[in-house]
Amino acid sequence: MPEHDVIIAGAGPVGMLLGCLLAERGVDVMICERRDGPDERTRAIGVHPPGLAALDAAGVSAQFRGEAVALERGEVHARGRMLASVAFGAERRVLVLPQRRTDAILRERLKALGVPVRTKCEVVAVHQDESAVTVRARSEGQERETDASLLVVADGVRSALREALHIPWQRRGSAARYSMIDVPDADEEPVARLYCEPGGLVESFPLPQGRRRWVVRHARGVETLPAERFVAEIGARTGIRITIAEPATTEPTTFIASQHRAERTAYGRVVLLGDAAHEISPIGGQGMNLGWANALELAGVLIRGPRVGGDELGVYARRVARAAADAQRRAGFYMSMGAPADAGRQRARELLIRMLGMPPLRGAAASLVTMRGI
Repeated sequence: MPEHDVIIAGAGPVGMLLGCLLAERGVDVMICERRDGPDERTRAIGVHPPGLAALDAAGVSAQFRGEAVALERGEVHARGRMLASVAFGAERRVLVLPQRRTDAILRERLKALGVPVRTKCEVVAVHQDESAVTVRARSEGQERETDASLLVVADGVRSALREALHIPWQRRGSAARYSMIDVPDADEEPVARLYCEPGGLVESFPLPQGRRRWVVRHARGVETLPAERFVAEIGARTGIRITIAEPATTEPTTFIASQHRAERTAYGRVVLLGDAAHEISPIGGQGMNLGWANALELAGVLIRGPRVGGDELGVYARRVARAAADAQRRAGFYMSMGAPADAGRQRARELLIRMLGMPPLRGAAASLVTMRGI
């Protein structure tokens, strides 16, 4: 008999959520994380309905609702005018919570369930046969082998295990560079605002405790946006002046939004999950939410128990691929709507946004933004 039922490589929000879902149903889970502590980087903040359903199943949604900002609506602006406004009612609830708190809540839940997150523990080799998958993990300079019925690879976009398993990582669509920063802000209205300006997209999201996240799409050829230039870009594009308390020591985080998908997500007794399986434009946390939805479905498959000779994991993998393709198409559309534009393209874009914000298309547009149907 294998030592564990499931080994999860990666303790990001998707790996930890899967651990919660499995552990509370009696599955023996081991979680390995190569980092030595919580991830404090500025990451995803949006929790969409599919993600909230997974958090409900994991028993942590009440704490999320208690700490997060519940968005009332989203607005789209351009050249000083509001083009569209979409309400987020109970059926399309969107919560905003920084990922560091998301991770902390999930980590606390794992602790309550008796599942330790083994930090500074990196899976460095994998071998599988018909009866088990064996992993070699390195911790504190020592290597040890252990086995399980299944290995879930949730070690992120730059997955070393995906590469070690020789699973191709396929590019989909275009890429764009963005910078973002969280700052204190007197505007506590629970409204997300998108500014689709000729110079490129600017986004503004409310955060708990009187803060806001600002995101700026870089102009073509611009590699970095230091704090002062970041503030200047927002001002030039929107007329809004934000304040960064210590611009000399507080710099925006720069990232590249792109789309990739693993050629396969189920490989014998190994399953790729979250960003290791598919990279979705990170704006709005859609990659994290898709990973959570996949984790909920995968947990159902594992708890039911794949039949001998059955193709449950294959069916799961095909559904994941379709959902990822759908999410990537939506993300590609959002990215195109935020690209720098000349006068003609800007007019056409504003007309399309106005149309999407009018009945009867408004509901469909809101469903796309909130990942309904994923």
